[in-house]
Amino acid sequence: MDNETKFLVHCIEIYKTARKLNGREVIKLFNQYEIPQYIVACYDSLHTTGPQYIIADIDEFISYRKEDSIQ
Repeated sequence: MDNETKFLVHCIEIYKTARKLNGREVIKLFNQYEIPQYIVACYDSLHTTGPQYIIADIDEFISYRKEDSIQ
């Protein structure tokens, strides 16, 4: 498993715990908003941050994606 994949799994786990979601819910949410692609693309900068930043960043990314889908 490469570093990006390990980090993606880490992000899934911390987001799942923080938002009290089960595995299926978080995977559905991540896939709906293309979060895995975002996390892998931004790995270099994201992997140096803490869990709270990652959670907030994912929430912000989802918010932007929701806004884009409305327009």
